This record gives sequence, C-alpha cells and structure tokens, in this order.
Amino acid sequence: MTQRVDLATVMDRLAIDELITGYAVAVDDGDWNAYRALFTVDGRADYRGSGGIEGTADEVAGWLAETMRLFPVRQHLIVNRRVHLQDLGGYPGDSADVRADYINPMLPASGQEFVSGGRYRFTLTRGDAGWRLRRVTTEEKWRRGAAGRPRPDA
Repeated sequence: MTQRVDLATVMDRLAIDELITGYAVAVDDGDWNAYRALFTVDGRADYRGSGGIEGTADEVAGWLAETMRLFPVRQHLIVNRRVHLQDLGGYPGDSADVRADYINPMLPASGQEFVSGGRYRFTLTRGDAGWRLRRVTTEEKWRRGAAGRPRPDA
C-alpha cells in the first residue's frame, strides 16, 4: 500500500468512529433529528434483539423518543469497535461493517438503576454526505436492575 492509501484508510476509520460516537450521543441526548441524519435514506435499525422494534430510521427514532422518556438519565458506552472496511484490491471501498460491544446504564424516573450490555452490528455506506449507517442491529447479552430481566445463567 502507498502512504496515500494508508492515510485514506486512517481517515475512513476516524470518520466511522465519529459516526458511531455520534450515534451514542444522539440516543443519550434524545436528539432524534441527529439520530435520523446518521442514516442513509433507506437506513434501518433493528432493536428486536434487545426487546425493541425493527424499522426505518424514522420509525425507530419515533419509537425511541417515546421509550426513552422512561429513562431521563442514560449513558451509552460503545466499546471494542472492530471495523472491517471493504477492500478493493488494496484500496478502500465505500462500505464497512463494525461490530462493537455496548454497556448502557440508564436511570428511570423511579430511581432504580437499569443496566444492559450486548453487541451492535453496524453496516455503513459512504456517499456524497460521507459515511452513514445503512443498518444497525442490537443483540442484548445481559441486563440487570428494576426494569431488567434475570440473567440467563442466574
């Protein structure tokens, strides 16, 4: 690879990291317009793996706006990001897949902490507006707290 290709790959990874962080911040801040803007026009989110819905970014943003009212305090931590950029014979392409773990502490109005953890799968596409989410899927692995269900191994 040339230095120019290496630099392009680094820049793609930084842009993807910014997009994933923007996703967490939009959900935590309840900024549903920012949430929608992170997705491609045909982007979809699938939260069925954590007890939610599947639909277009707009449909899911509406559902999240209602659901997150129950949790006035929330903090999304997205960690262990594994980025796989499309490889076009040594040159980066316009698609990427990201697997990342999450831990999501939230505080409902009742005051009893609720925490869940699991894995995200993000499918991204680069277009004229830069990198955008084409699909987000959650797979909850555990939860605890007042709003939670017991752990599978408990």
